[in-house]
Formats: sequence, structure tokens, C-alpha cells
Amino acid sequence: MRPMQDKEFFTKLFQAAVEAADPERTIAAHIPPKPKGRTIVIGAGKGSAQMASAFEKAWAAIHGDAPLEGLVVTRYGFGAPCKQIEIIEASHPVPDAAGLVASKRLLEIVSGLKEDDLVVALISGGGSALLPSPPLGMTLEDEIIVNKMLLASGAPIAAMNAVRKHLSTIKGGRLAAAAHPARVYSLIVSDIPGDNPAFVASGPTVTDETTREDALKIVERYSLDLPAAALAHLHSANADAPKPSDAVFAGHEYHVIASAGVSLEAVAKAARNLGVEAVILSDAIEGEAREVAHVHAAMAKQVLAKDQPFKKPVVILSGGETTVTVRGKGKGGRNSEFLLSLAIDIDGADGITAFAADTDGIDGSEDNAGAFADSTSIARLFAKGHDASASLNKNDAWTAFDAIGDLYAPGPTGTNVNDLRAILIR
Repeated sequence: MRPMQDKEFFTKLFQAAVEAADPERTIAAHIPPKPKGRTIVIGAGKGSAQMASAFEKAWAAIHGDAPLEGLVVTRYGFGAPCKQIEIIEASHPVPDAAGLVASKRLLEIVSGLKEDDLVVALISGGGSALLPSPPLGMTLEDEIIVNKMLLASGAPIAAMNAVRKHLSTIKGGRLAAAAHPARVYSLIVSDIPGDNPAFVASGPTVTDETTREDALKIVERYSLDLPAAALAHLHSANADAPKPSDAVFAGHEYHVIASAGVSLEAVAKAARNLGVEAVILSDAIEGEAREVAHVHAAMAKQVLAKDQPFKKPVVILSGGETTVTVRGKGKGGRNSEFLLSLAIDIDGADGITAFAADTDGIDGSEDNAGAFADSTSIARLFAKGHDASASLNKNDAWTAFDAIGDLYAPGPTGTNVNDLRAILIR
């Protein structure tokens, strides 16, 4: 069995990552001046409710009883207490009718504003699914089908969001455009490799230069059998998203207030404070989860055997967002799939333990953020009657780690700066 202290070590690293992205810490430094007109707070994402709560407190500390109003939408179970900003909960990662209602209300809230009004947008990862708003000719069911196809395709998040923003009346800067002539001030918690704010939650308030032609190329590249209405819309000029140069965005402002890079630096510092040297491979790793695991495992075994390219003891850290091409009908997210693949590769390599988790507290659609693995995981699975390779082929990593008691389920964290992977070599 893996020593309990390794689980405790990884848990402390996870907590350091989350604390570095805590809205209570990050928002206070980004409170805008009070406008002459109204202040409307809108938002979407798995961390948006906690962002709204933190914004209310920081706003009051600076501007006293200056009024606020608004609405944010978050995932079911991810709400937070707010006094002036309404919180709506909806479905993630697959949209539902509650999200459709929230999108409609957000568009209504920002309509009819004046030049002296200020719209504060609190955006975090997960907002794409939470803001379904199909264009004319498409239905909510069409958008749900598109979303499921994208999630199962293995496409990177930037590609998925390029498609989503061209099949929406709220994404791709359209929510900000609807607020014209009010100024929009966006505070963004990035879960996107590279931290392009236009791709966080498919950019409801931040535009980019991707086109519907780009979206169609992605559909072709990943062989997406989209609903006829969605495909017809992408072939129509109505799918064109507004460009950053559009005059309606003049004076708008955005700030990325938390990211994987900042959190990884905090994790490395925490590891060193615990007496273990830390190295950061990258905060923007993408690719198929099981393939990324092979590279991480090979590096860990090289360190274990030869003290190359790093000397042990050391913890190897990485962030970003891997993908899973769904081929089976099992349970599990990208972090548990990464770990199961890694566990197979490090089987019997005594001295290597590993951890991977999503910083929002949920990996995929189950209740865990991720899991733990070590050189004995595969043997322990076999003793429980599980074939690790078969489980991986069925995308059933959750069931595997549940069987040996190695799931990690901290619950919703209130933030979302993507995945944390940590491999400890003693």
C-alpha cells in the first residue's frame, strides 16, 4: 500500500493550487471604479458563484453601500451565498433547460443599458455548458447533442469552444455585444491551456478571430456527425461571430485573475516547504490523457532509475487539460483515465506515487476530482478482480480507483484553473 503520508502530501499540494486561485484572494485587487450609472454583475462557470460572493465583499469594502445587481449561473451544487447577485444553478457538462433560462435572463439583464452603466462579467471554466443559447433553427436538444459529440471527440478545449461559439447567440462575445453601449469589465479564471480569455467558457464577453470556417474544419477533422440544423447554421453567415475590432467592444476590459501557471508555482512552493524539490513541466499540456500518461510515466521511471533528468526525491508537476476519446461506456474523467494509464506503466516501480485532479473538484461527470495511484495499484486492482487494461479500454477508470479506495473527492472548490498532475519519486 502507498504510505498515507503521500496522500497527505498530494492533498496539501492540491489545496495550495486551489488557494492560489481562490476568488477571495484574486478578485479584491481587480475591483473597478464605481460608475455614474448602474453596476450589473453577470457571470457563468463552475467558479462563478464564489466569484460573485467574493466580488460583493470586495465591492462593499471599497465602495461601501454602492448598489449592485445581477445574475450568475453555475453548476448544480456549486452555489454560494450572495446578497445582491442572484445565483442560478444548471447542468454541466451537458446543458439543460435551466441553463437555457439562465442564458435568456442574462441577455435580458444586459439589454437596454446606458453608456454610464458598468457590466462586470465573472467568467470561469464550465460556462460553455452552462450557457446554452441555440440560434434560430436549432433547439436545446440540438445543442445537447453537439456538446456530447464534442466531449466524446477527443478534441482539445480550444477546438471545442471554437465550434460552440459559432452555434450560439450568447458565446463568442455576443453577451458583451448585447450590453452595448455599457462598458463591460471581465474578470476571468482561466482553465484554458495558454490562458486565451476568448476560449474560457467560449468567450461570452471576449471575442477572437476564429471563424465559422474554422469551426467547420474542426467538425470535419473530428468526424462530428452534427445535427442537420447545427451544420446548416455553420454554413450560414448567421453563424459569424463578432470580431474584436467591432466598435461595440470599444472601452471593454478584461483581466485573467487566476490561471494554471500561477497555481502550479504555488504548488511547487508548497512542495519545497514540505521538503521535496519540485519541477514544473508545463501549465498547458494537452493531448489524449492515456498518451500523456505514457510520457509522464517514462520520465518518472527515468528519474527513479538514473536520477535523470531530475534527481530524486522530486515531485514532477504539470497542468493543462488532456482529452479523452470515449470508446467505452464506463465512468471516469480525464484525470482518472490519465492515472489508470500511468499506473499500468509504473506497475512494480517501487518509489513512484502519483496524483491527478481537476481543481474545480469534479473530474468528468462523477463526484471525484481525481485519484491517487502508485506502483501497487495494478496488483491491488487484480486482487479485487479488475483487469486494469480492460478498464482503461472501457473508459472505466472511476470504477477501478473506487474499487481500491483511491478516489479523491474534496467537493466543489469554488475555482477552476484546470488539472493538477503530480508524480512523486522517492
